Amino acid sequence: MKMISLTIDGISVQVPDGTTILDAAASLGIDVPTFCHDPRLRPDGACRICVVEVEKARSLVTSCSTPVGEGMVVYTDSPSVVEARKEILRLMWANHPYNCLTCEKAGNCKLQDYSYRYGITDEDIQLFAGEKKKHEIDDSNKFYISDQNKCILCGKCVRICGELQCTNAIGRSDRGFTTHITPPFEIKLETSECVSCGNCVSYCPTGALSAKKPVKYREWEVKRVDTTCTYCGVGCQLQLLVKDNRVVGVEPVNGPANEGLLCVKGKFGYNFINHPDRLKTPLIKKDGKFEEASWAEALELVAEKLSETRDKYGPDAVAGLSSARCTNEENYLFQKLMRGAVGTNNVDHCARL
Repeated sequence: MKMISLTIDGISVQVPDGTTILDAAASLGIDVPTFCHDPRLRPDGACRICVVEVEKARSLVTSCSTPVGEGMVVYTDSPSVVEARKEILRLMWANHPYNCLTCEKAGNCKLQDYSYRYGITDEDIQLFAGEKKKHEIDDSNKFYISDQNKCILCGKCVRICGELQCTNAIGRSDRGFTTHITPPFEIKLETSECVSCGNCVSYCPTGALSAKKPVKYREWEVKRVDTTCTYCGVGCQLQLLVKDNRVVGVEPVNGPANEGLLCVKGKFGYNFINHPDRLKTPLIKKDGKFEEASWAEALELVAEKLSETRDKYGPDAVAGLSSARCTNEENYLFQKLMRGAVGTNNVDHCARL
């Protein structure tokens, strides 16, 4: 593989040919700000916040979409770069709501973070003061809200929906000041092709797309617990957001099975965890009533009944039905149990074709 030598902020580095400046900088631990970038998507360069200075280049270049070149000298934080990023932020604030205090994305908003990073002041925000966006908020979807007044038009949601989810439920509508993200023909999300996977919500850098929360919380109030989704056997990785010992939200994790994506069940189907009727221990019927029991007691009873039935009526009097919510490994062990220990081939599965 051909290697390219270049210098970034005075540090020499070698990276494979075809690497972008953004990725080369990241390999050195240099944090270049991004809004529209996602390593799973084709580089787009829409938001421009990642611009850097390259010696002998005619202008600043977008680091997310510009490949490295031999002998290239790059500055990621020069005065011209900093001023360009501040100007981009000023323009974004020109028609952005000022309700950060009550925005659901506070504490997890890139616009907020970068404004703090580059010292955006009230004077900066008022520099391009003018007309504000007045888009109708779309809360028709059962699981999330679309507030296009908070959108910075980075386009990440559109590309995630199209390139990764492959639904193509949303796109840009209108041009100029009134450009906004919407389903085709301005229909509501509820009646669109949207499958409510929530992947656009998970990666929106501002509060334009936000989940409907059963319990209000701030980013710093929740504990994140890594786990595996139990809805099917794919093994999608996710984080449970926990506040006061209650699951209040879910975020995807970039695991090998899901690569940072979830379906509607994994993203939004977590309320059963907190349901008061949820069983927390095994129940065994005694004298006509179910009573709580330990797992050891319950498993011992199951083994006893299985053995008793097999010995009395033969192994084919027993059948086993497995689930697509188990992993392949668990299903393999289940059929081994039925065929080996019980001695029957009566094994079926809820996802059988």
